[in-house]
Amino acid sequence: MKDPNWRKCILRADSRDVIKHIPDNSIDFILTDPPYNLGQHSTGNIPLPGRSAMNNDVAEWDMVDFNPEEWADEFVRILKPTGNLFIFTSYNQLGRWYNCLDHKFDTSNFMVWHKTNPAPKIFKAGFLNSCEMIFTCWNKKHTWNFISQKEMHNFIESPICMRPERLSNPKHPAQKPVAILKKMIEIASNENDIVFDPFMGVGSVGVATLELNRRFIGVELDPCYFQAASERVEKVIVMSDKEAMTRYKQP
Repeated sequence: MKDPNWRKCILRADSRDVIKHIPDNSIDFILTDPPYNLGQHSTGNIPLPGRSAMNNDVAEWDMVDFNPEEWADEFVRILKPTGNLFIFTSYNQLGRWYNCLDHKFDTSNFMVWHKTNPAPKIFKAGFLNSCEMIFTCWNKKHTWNFISQKEMHNFIESPICMRPERLSNPKHPAQKPVAILKKMIEIASNENDIVFDPFMGVGSVGVATLELNRRFIGVELDPCYFQAASERVEKVIVMSDKEAMTRYKQP
C-alpha cells in the first residue's frame, strides 16, 4: 500500500489469485469464514404441515468443492510470525484444517460458537444445529490480549445474526454477528494491525475490524455480496470520520 494511512482494501476478485500477490509475513490476523461444503449433504427443503417448507439448503457456492489443503501454505506464508489464524468451519472440514495446518504452527486449538437461537428441530429427531467451530493456530510470541480466566474459554455464545444487522438483500446464509467477530479481533490483534478475510461475504469482518481501529483487506467474488460489503465498510469509515471531526472541534 502506497498510502501509509490506508484503512481498507476490498477487492472483487478470486482470492486464490489475490493472495499470491500479498507479501510474505505481512498479515497480522487472518479471520475468515470459507465454504463448509455442507450443501452436498443437504436433503433439500423440509416439508412442514400447514406452512411453507423450511429451506434446508445453504447456497450454490457451498456446493463447489472447497479444499483446505489448497490454502494452508499461502496462509502460513503471508502471516506474520506474531500473527493468528482463525477459520470458521464445520464438522466435515475441521479434521482437514487440522491435518494441513497443525504441523505448521506451534499451537493449534479450536473454539466453539454456540448459537442461542438456532433453527428448531421441527420433527424433534436429533440435536439442534446450535454450534459452529473455529479452528485457530499461532506460533510462540503471537499477539494475544488475554482478558480474564473467565472470559478466555474457547467457547463464545451469542444469537445468530438477526435483523436489523442481518441483510435481507442480498441474504447471506452464513452472515456472522459483528459482536463475536469483534471479540476475536480484540483478542488476536492490536490497533492498526492488518486483518485479512479472503472470503469476505457481506463484509462483517471488515465492519468489526474498522470499528476497532484495525486495517482491513477483504476479497469477495460474488458481485452482490461484494456490493453489500463495500457499502457496509464505507459506512463505518464515514461514521468514524464524522466522530473524529466532532472530537476535533470540541474545545
